[in-house]
Amino acid sequence: MIELGNGDATLRLADEFGPRVMAYALAGGANVLGEWPDMKAPTPFGEDWRLRGGHRLWAAPEAPDPTYAPDNGPVEPRRDSPRRVTLVQPVDRAGLRKTLSVALDERGSGVTLVHRITNARSAPVRLAPWALTVMRGGGTALIPQEPHRAHEDAFLPARPMVFWHYTDPADPRIGWGPRFIRFRSDPARPEPTKLGVGNKQGWAAYAVDGLVFVKRFPWRDAAAYPDYGSSCEFYTAGAFLEVETLGPLVTLAPGESAEHAERWGLFPGADPGTDEATAALLAPLLERVGAP
Repeated sequence: MIELGNGDATLRLADEFGPRVMAYALAGGANVLGEWPDMKAPTPFGEDWRLRGGHRLWAAPEAPDPTYAPDNGPVEPRRDSPRRVTLVQPVDRAGLRKTLSVALDERGSGVTLVHRITNARSAPVRLAPWALTVMRGGGTALIPQEPHRAHEDAFLPARPMVFWHYTDPADPRIGWGPRFIRFRSDPARPEPTKLGVGNKQGWAAYAVDGLVFVKRFPWRDAAAYPDYGSSCEFYTAGAFLEVETLGPLVTLAPGESAEHAERWGLFPGADPGTDEATAALLAPLLERVGAP
């Protein structure tokens, strides 16, 4: 494992598999990322894909090939500076090379992540970089609604909201509010549910055990996003919960790459419940994290 720290926050990056970020914490604090060492899934490549937890890079839309190409082998770590490391995966069995650059700010908890997928096939491939963060269970994801506008001022729809076949809109783990959607895990409900959003606000948050995790990511109006226009997605089953972001779909010629950036921040705090109090809590945190 490789550790990055600045006295305010720490990260642990895997080098024996990945590329993965396995831990993110305030100095002396607990890991806000989830750890699932035993979860795995079969793949068409003759080797199981292992979840492990933490933060990873996939290729969307989801399909056995190329999404579940195993990342169980070592990566090449490149120390770009004392607080920045780039993890380079060898070309995987789906013919893609994944690279993750992680840079911790000089002070505070801010982190910049750049996800890069390169087409090492001999033919073009259409995909989107997909950044998935497994969170510590027991918390609530906070998803911004689009600002309210009166009917006479806005005739067109605000954004897509996407359900999967197994998504129940009445699931009590999904709370619908005027300013936020609250998406929470529940160990007593093992059945999965998932929600996708075309998130023009460019951020999502997760509150758990007195911590607020914030990630910011770009939105491009003219871009085509996977899964009916989803730029972020949320999945839970039991205590497991993921906060996911996606870049636009692109067609990569052999040798071409696609990138997707995120900014992270981690702060003391808790979801206060009401939309107004939540907005007041998050506004200064979003400003401190900054755009990617």
